[in-house]
Amino acid sequence: MSDWEADDDETQRVIKAEKREWKPVQSWKNSRFERKEGWGPPKPHGRGERVELQWQPSWQSSSDGANRAGSRFGERSKSQSTAALTFTIENSAIGRVIGRGGMKIRELQETTGTRIKVNRGEYQGEVQIYGRGDAQQKAKELIDELLSENSEDGLRYRRGSRDTCNSGRKELCWSKAAVQSTEVSAAPPIDWVSLRENRHRYEAMKWENLPPVKKEFYIEAESVTNLTAEEVEKWRKENNNIYVDDLKDGEKRPIPNPVRTFEEAFHHYPEIMENILQVGFQKPTPIQSQAWPVALKGIDLIAIAQTGTGKTLVYLLPGFIHMDQQPVSRKKRDGPGMLVLTPTRELALQIEAECAKYTYKGFTSICIYGGGDRKSQINMVTQGVDIIIATPGRLNDLQMNAYINLKSITYLVLDEADRMLDMGFEPQIMKIILDIRPDRQTIMTSATWPAGVRRLAKSYLKDPMMVYVGTLDLAAVNSVEQAVLIVQEEEKKDYVFDFIQKMGPEDKVLIFVGKKLVADDLSSDLCLHGIPVQSLHGDRDQCDREQALDDFKKGRVRILVATDLASRGLDVHDITHVFNYDFPRNLEEYVHRVGRTGRAGRSGASLTLVTRQEWKIASELVHILERANQAVPEELVLMAERYEKHQHEKELLGGSSRGAGGRRGREKQRANSSWKL
Repeated sequence: MSDWEADDDETQRVIKAEKREWKPVQSWKNSRFERKEGWGPPKPHGRGERVELQWQPSWQSSSDGANRAGSRFGERSKSQSTAALTFTIENSAIGRVIGRGGMKIRELQETTGTRIKVNRGEYQGEVQIYGRGDAQQKAKELIDELLSENSEDGLRYRRGSRDTCNSGRKELCWSKAAVQSTEVSAAPPIDWVSLRENRHRYEAMKWENLPPVKKEFYIEAESVTNLTAEEVEKWRKENNNIYVDDLKDGEKRPIPNPVRTFEEAFHHYPEIMENILQVGFQKPTPIQSQAWPVALKGIDLIAIAQTGTGKTLVYLLPGFIHMDQQPVSRKKRDGPGMLVLTPTRELALQIEAECAKYTYKGFTSICIYGGGDRKSQINMVTQGVDIIIATPGRLNDLQMNAYINLKSITYLVLDEADRMLDMGFEPQIMKIILDIRPDRQTIMTSATWPAGVRRLAKSYLKDPMMVYVGTLDLAAVNSVEQAVLIVQEEEKKDYVFDFIQKMGPEDKVLIFVGKKLVADDLSSDLCLHGIPVQSLHGDRDQCDREQALDDFKKGRVRILVATDLASRGLDVHDITHVFNYDFPRNLEEYVHRVGRTGRAGRSGASLTLVTRQEWKIASELVHILERANQAVPEELVLMAERYEKHQHEKELLGGSSRGAGGRRGREKQRANSSWKL
């Protein structure tokens, strides 16, 4: 046997012996490694470290491995490898060394022929580089260059082609971003003090080249002018207690008298009268009678009335006149003249349908909402429209992308302002209004007057007048018979099926639930029992939502299961019943839900299921029922008294959750025992 054959056998024997000693070096992500005999690192690694699985011979990982081998192979390995090159880096820089999915560190290892380990410490990380001395230095240089400040300014790397050097490996080439040799100068700091001091000057510069706007178009009829103060007061009281308040600071303005007929409001605008006659209205609603004179005088208006009282026409008809009477014709305006912001897609589509009924001067309108075809909406906006009805999110999207010019808006409407605030649209509303001229006319409508709506009115309306019908306190419509039942949670479905079985052939019911999953679950159960039903909630596609609403309006189904998405602006005149399967989040939503029936002078009925877990709302619900002259269940009164007693006991004990755990336990036990009759 020749020398080289013996040498080869010796080498193979050593390799086989060493393979038995090899062990995996691993660093586990989102798991803990259980150490076994002859396996793994000396201790488990923490969470978040990169996953690396490499095989390593024991002679390379332990100091005495080569001595145990005792062969020319082991000596040759020792001569070609040196001790690990170790240095520290910031913990925040570890991610840049490892790269996404470990791509960067693998690239470095393949390029330099080294093995790199990165360990995260408490404050700093440790980098260990294994391999030949020159390869270690090369890897460290690349890491230093990667972490240098210049690399943050756009340092990029690209893999070079294979070269013919002795190593035969791929080279990692580094270059400045976009081959820029000049350094980018730092941006000067913003002088916030100067900006605040010159805010008014900058704002005046923004609006200085806008065309003039005209806002007053009201010509009072002689019959309205001749009304005495006693006659006006009597008429307002007889029409659901109409109140008008001037919110201007300082000297108050005269309150315009109400109009009692359409002719008194629009006798100088025959085309408006023609539209009203075509629709078939007999006389204005109370809110319309008092709000129209205020809006036509060009005064900012806050209109608060119960649902179903015609608030849409309060701003729509004066808006037509406002746009038509502007000194700059619509052909010369660079954008729409009227903007209506609404909280939901359904309400936006409904307002657009209402606009289509009144063909005044050929005005065109578009409905912009999330979930619709964005491209077609952009095309229609850029082609030119007069009226935009929009939800805040989608309009803000088009505004930020410069698809729409809001500087041409002179008539702004915030419809269902309280609902828009509940849905979290205030940031989008603020951004939208920033691009609308400050001398616009603004109309705000709402069914309730919570603190958030007051804040919004104070911020974006200028010296408004408030017209409200009835009271600013929560009150459901008097034309709806309201019933409340105290039930257990598991009994709710039985009550629903019992109610549906007793429905008449002409009845139509809107069932409100609190969650989308409950809407799907309840509608599925009804379908399985052969009952035609549709569901409406935010997780359904827009086409499905429109189909569900159309089926319900046209009577193809007489049952609609919906979330509070349908509690605002859903104008279906023939809804006979509202069924509150889940009690809403607040009493404002209860008022809006009940207002879906008993609309336009019709009567309706509502049935509300209340569980004992909802006892905190009992007292306010009792007040709402009493204001609407409804029967109050005795059990609901007892529930309210128990809750008030429970709250009084908590105050005596010094607060609820701040006490010790024993105190919380006693309070919980006392609260549970208070339900026992």
